[in-house]
Amino acid sequence: MQKLVFFVGVAGTGKTTVARKISERIPAAFLDRDTVGGRFVEAMLERNGLDKNDRDSDFYKQNLRDLEYDTTKDICIENLAAGQNVFMISPFTAELKNKAWIEEVIAAAGLTKSQVDVKVIVVTLDNIELQKNRIIGRHTDRDQWKLDNWSQFEKRVAFVPEINWDIPQSSILVYDNSGDMTDEQVEKLYQFVADKTAAAV
Repeated sequence: MQKLVFFVGVAGTGKTTVARKISERIPAAFLDRDTVGGRFVEAMLERNGLDKNDRDSDFYKQNLRDLEYDTTKDICIENLAAGQNVFMISPFTAELKNKAWIEEVIAAAGLTKSQVDVKVIVVTLDNIELQKNRIIGRHTDRDQWKLDNWSQFEKRVAFVPEINWDIPQSSILVYDNSGDMTDEQVEKLYQFVADKTAAAV
């Protein structure tokens, strides 16, 4: 079966780092929504007189948010249709709530659920201060709004998103990425994705 793996969670939890570790052992198209749409979103925000790093404005939410996610989805569909495994990296908060979304992706690729193994890895941290420190440590301009408005951002953080997709509970893993990733943790994550005997991580 092809693998379609979603690495989800809020900013600063280390979604991309976890995905990269597993991609060393499972070849896959690596689709980070920030990479797919980032340059275009920044240009559109600047042309409208807005901070290019602000992903919280009403303008972004109403005009650009779905464009980023839908474009990433289209690239995912093309890769699935071409027989590739796909790793998807982004919060996907709205998409996870929409039961029909994953069904539409698989069907659009000309595949069935029996042909695609969908997994969700929810990457979390055990405390908000660690998350803030990680965001500070990665030194990206895109994070500045979060840091400038931390009290507002902190209040609305949902460490584990609502997942309404019709997939087995055993296909969802909540992974605490607070410490350094050990070889043992990477092995367990790999086993989870590869459908081998999964163990708690």
